[in-house]
Amino acid sequence: MTHEITTPIAETLADWLVGAEVSHLSAETVEMTRRIVLDVAGLCMSARNEPYVQAVIAASGPGDATAIGHARGFDPFSAALINGTAAHGEDYDDTFEGGPVHSGAVVVPAVMAICELENISGDRLLLATAYGAELLCRLSLVTPKAIHKAGFHPTAVIGTMAAAAACSVALGLNKKQTVDALGIAGSMASGIIEYLAEGTWTKRMHAGWAAQSGIRAALMARAGFLGPRTVFEGSHGFFHAFAPSRKPAFDLLLNELGQRWVIDDIVFKPYACGTMTQPFIDCAIALAKEGVAADDIVAIQCDVGEGTVHRLWEPLDVKHNPKTPYAAKFSTPVCMALGFLEGTAGLGQFTEESIHDPRVRALAGKISYVINPDDPYPDQFIGHLRATLKNGEVREVKQGFMRGGKVAPMSLGDLETKFVDNAIYGGWVAADADVARGVVTGLFAAGGPTQLRMLRH
Repeated sequence: MTHEITTPIAETLADWLVGAEVSHLSAETVEMTRRIVLDVAGLCMSARNEPYVQAVIAASGPGDATAIGHARGFDPFSAALINGTAAHGEDYDDTFEGGPVHSGAVVVPAVMAICELENISGDRLLLATAYGAELLCRLSLVTPKAIHKAGFHPTAVIGTMAAAAACSVALGLNKKQTVDALGIAGSMASGIIEYLAEGTWTKRMHAGWAAQSGIRAALMARAGFLGPRTVFEGSHGFFHAFAPSRKPAFDLLLNELGQRWVIDDIVFKPYACGTMTQPFIDCAIALAKEGVAADDIVAIQCDVGEGTVHRLWEPLDVKHNPKTPYAAKFSTPVCMALGFLEGTAGLGQFTEESIHDPRVRALAGKISYVINPDDPYPDQFIGHLRATLKNGEVREVKQGFMRGGKVAPMSLGDLETKFVDNAIYGGWVAADADVARGVVTGLFAAGGPTQLRMLRH
C-alpha cells in the first residue's frame, strides 16, 4: 500500500511515538531489544581502553552519567558520545539488511543517558530503545543507497533522528514536542564518509554524535524550542539534503508502522568489520576448510553488489594495502584474507601486525571483484567467490545470507558469550564480566537505569 502524504511525516511519527506502550511490543520484539542492549554494553566494555575512546573522554565534561567501563561520571551528552563511539568503534555492532544501519550503537547510549539523567524507569528504557531502533531501521529503507551516494553515513544522519525519537519516548513528550524534537534533530544530523580515504577515526564517533544530538534535540523541544514539521519531506528537508538522487519511498517507513516490527530482523555481527564483508569472510573460511592452501590460489574473484564497491572495494590497490587496522575493516580483500588464514575476523585480528603480515597482503592482493547486477544488496547481504587454483581447478563458494540474522540467527547463548569475550578483551576479568552481564539484564526492571553505575570500572 502506498501512503499518501496528507499530514507532515513528523506528525504521523509523533502520533506513533506518543502512543508507545510496552503492550504494543511482541515477545520477539522485547527479546530483540534486550539483545540489542546486551550487545551494545559488551561492545562499550571491549573498546573502553582504545585510544579513540580515550581521546573522546579527554574532551568530555564531568557529571553523573555513566560511560560503561569508566570509573568517573560524565555529563549526559558526553556519556552518550563516549558509549556510542565505543559501541560502534570496532564495527562489531548490530546491523540491518535493507539499510545498512547500526541502530543499537546510536539508540542505546542516548536512552541510557536520558534515563539515568531523569531517573526514568527500566520499562521506559526498553520502550524507548525499541521505538528508536524501529524508526532508525525504517528510515533506512526510504532511500536505499542514496545517502551513501551523497557522501554521508546513514547511521550518523538517520541515527540523529532516531535518537531524538527515542529520547522523546523516554521523556514522555507530547505530540508537538516530539514533532519539534524531530525537526530540531534534522539540523543536527551530520557525518561524512571521508574516513574511507585514510582509515581515520571519524566514522567511529558517528553513532555517539547522533546519540548526544538526539538527547539535546529532545530536551530543547521539551523546553519549547521549535522545529519544522516538514523536516522529512520538505523541499529543504532531511531527504532532500542527504539523499537527493532518489525519490523517498515513505510508504516503506509508514506502512504497518506499529504492527510489523522490522527490528525483529536485526543482525548481530559474527566479525568485527564492515557489514557487507561478512558473508565473503564466511566464504573464504569455507574455502580454507575445503583444504585449499593460500599458496594454491592464483586468484579469487567475488561477485558483489554495485552499491558496496565505493566503500569496500575501491580504490582496489588501496584496499589491498590498507594503511591502518581500521581501514582494513572496510577492505573486503583483507577481511577475507584474515578469515581464510586465521579462521575468524574478530577484535584480535585487526592489529598492525596482522594487517601487515606478508601472508595476509599476498592473499588479499589476489582478490578482486566483478559487479553482479542481480545482487540483492541492500535488501540482502550475500557472498559469492570463485577461486582459481594453480592446478587449473576453479572452486566456487556461495552464501546466500549473512550469519547472525534472520536466516542464521545468533542464539542468546552465543550473544552472551560474545558479551563476556568483549568484556574480557576490554580488561575485565571473567567473573566481573559475568556480573556485568547480569546487571545489563536487570536494566529493564523498575529501577534498572539506576544500576548503570554498577557498570563503571
